[in-house]
Amino acid sequence: MSTNNDALVHVGDLFVHFPIYRGLIRKQVGAVRAVDGVSFDIKRGETLGLVGESGSGKSTTGRAILQLRRPTSGKVDFNGIDLVHLKGEELRKMRRKMQMIFQDPYASLNPRMTVGEIVGEPLLVHNVASEAEANERVKQLLERVKLNPSFASRYPHEFSGGQRQRIGIARALALQPSFIVCDEPISALDVSIQAQVVNLLEELQEEFNLTYLFIAHDLSMVRHISDRVAVMYLGVIMELASRDEIYLKPLHPYTRALLSAIPIPDPIADSKRQRVILEGDIPSPVNPPSGCRFRTRCPIAEQICAEVRPEFRELRPGHFTACHFSERFL
Repeated sequence: MSTNNDALVHVGDLFVHFPIYRGLIRKQVGAVRAVDGVSFDIKRGETLGLVGESGSGKSTTGRAILQLRRPTSGKVDFNGIDLVHLKGEELRKMRRKMQMIFQDPYASLNPRMTVGEIVGEPLLVHNVASEAEANERVKQLLERVKLNPSFASRYPHEFSGGQRQRIGIARALALQPSFIVCDEPISALDVSIQAQVVNLLEELQEEFNLTYLFIAHDLSMVRHISDRVAVMYLGVIMELASRDEIYLKPLHPYTRALLSAIPIPDPIADSKRQRVILEGDIPSPVNPPSGCRFRTRCPIAEQICAEVRPEFRELRPGHFTACHFSERFL
């Protein structure tokens, strides 16, 4: 779903299902369809924002790309290499080029290890530096994420959430990767700290030519950091376009509903805009609706939406959407 052929990551028809077992003989009676046929490209040096409600499959998609969660089926090409079929040492070597910044800075750092051990561990695990070289590299990384190098001898519990997330970023940079999955890296942080972390990520991207998949709930922050945005709902991509196209000319009713919920600091402008209120909750991924996944909450749904799954099609150059009636918003 890229407009050119400079994609670093290509995800093709990706499925991730979690089986449900019951009974003494552990018979499979169903599956949680967390990711259900997702396709997109991430270009070199760009940031692709992935947004959607909780439970839409965003984090599972990110983990499946890095093979932290093995896909049920589908294709994940990284720099022309299909990761899905890699195992053992081959996959381990590829992990040097792909890293992840986790959502929870409190749970993602080992409390029994010092900061120096946490940040330096990837270097020792992949045998790319001696212990002395790793210690020197740790100091450089801590300085680069704007932490005092003397913090290397301290433990995670001695730091604030923002500092812990910077430690996580330093760990992700240790092996000099080209692709990083940022799994809601700011959602657990204070608002005053979020902008600092995002600005740091942008600086690092420019300095090291990094490619990001930025998963988030905060649509305002996604607009700030992303080059393109993909909107996900109940395991499928609903819309994919450049940042400005998504925010100024959305073509899917779900995207329009999400954008209408963004707070506006101007009370007069906020009172004039038309809000789109979605009824009910997101359906269960165990038994998703037929046809269009969004039809049970869609304000413009018709009979065809229950019968035919909408094609993910390009309505404007580089602007893809999965809705039977997107032409209404052109």
